[in-house]
Amino acid sequence: MQIVITGGARGIGAGLAQHYVDAGEAVIATGRNGAGDVELDVSDPQSFLTLTDALSGQPVDLLVCNAGVYLDRGEHLETGYGADLWAASFAVNVTGVFLSVQNLLPNLKAAKTPKIAIISSQMASHTRAPGGSYIYRASKAAALNLGRNLASDLKPAGIAVGIYHPGWVRTDMGGTYADISTKEAVSGLTAEFAALDMSMTGCFRTWDGQDHPY
Repeated sequence: MQIVITGGARGIGAGLAQHYVDAGEAVIATGRNGAGDVELDVSDPQSFLTLTDALSGQPVDLLVCNAGVYLDRGEHLETGYGADLWAASFAVNVTGVFLSVQNLLPNLKAAKTPKIAIISSQMASHTRAPGGSYIYRASKAAALNLGRNLASDLKPAGIAVGIYHPGWVRTDMGGTYADISTKEAVSGLTAEFAALDMSMTGCFRTWDGQDHPY
């Protein structure tokens, strides 16, 4: 398989990339600031040119939209959540997902059984609304909605779309007190990606194989 993982230079993305490399798959893991196999800032439309050139004419069997930011941690309702944080967060967490799919759509259509995996979060669900982290929650909810609508539009092309909660993972973003290791998250997520097919397109699933409420 040819696999593309955005935000693949660290954290969950790096773990996913290493898993697939160890399995003998062809992997392009993108990253910012010179990290990763191909440099890519998903918030910058021009940045995709290097990636699309590298993949010109090649099918992409699995696109993992993993790049994400959590910029409003610790912000206060009365004084925080500036407009710049909203713009930067949505540029990566939402627009970045759309641009990744849009730019690689010809490559996905060239594959026999193409799949798109969008990393969202349980914080996107209406069942997880304890307050705070307004920007991150809203952006991940938008990514979930985007994935659901992409699933509808891409169904005629035979492209399966899944949206996933990766767990609360011990990474730079998740912190040292998170529930699970990167290895556990990767093991669960890769099993979910393997199971994804057209009968499941539009699903919202957890890393450990559970359907998550929208």
